[in-house]
Amino acid sequence: MIDRILVPMDDSDHAERALEYALENFPDADVTVVHVVGAPSMMMGEAASLALADDFEAAAAERAEGVFERARALATDRGREVDTVVGVGHPARNIIDRAEGYDTVVIGAHGADRGRATRRFLVGNVAETVSKRAPVSVVLVR
Repeated sequence: MIDRILVPMDDSDHAERALEYALENFPDADVTVVHVVGAPSMMMGEAASLALADDFEAAAAERAEGVFERARALATDRGREVDTVVGVGHPARNIIDRAEGYDTVVIGAHGADRGRATRRFLVGNVAETVSKRAPVSVVLVR
């Protein structure tokens, strides 16, 4: 039985469809929406990374709030609620590590980076990595 679902979200249509899928197909499950923001790189230099730390956390929370507002609206339209959490770091790694506490991950097949040269033909890079390495079942939504 699926009691806890993790839904990674960004600002893509596929992510929105993944949340809709989770809410509609698992009506009794608790749904958590995670938005992962990449951390400042140490390639920037230690001083620059440290200077950005406080501003980065605030900016990450602010950016995530837009995604979470949309997620809450989708849930409310269906008479549901969602929990939200901000992740920081490499998106696929963060989702895989976080998935341990859930029964399944429902993820959009392509994220917001779908226009970049690193795009995969059928499944986005993050979704592909999560589907191969997550410790729980993964549902890919197109």
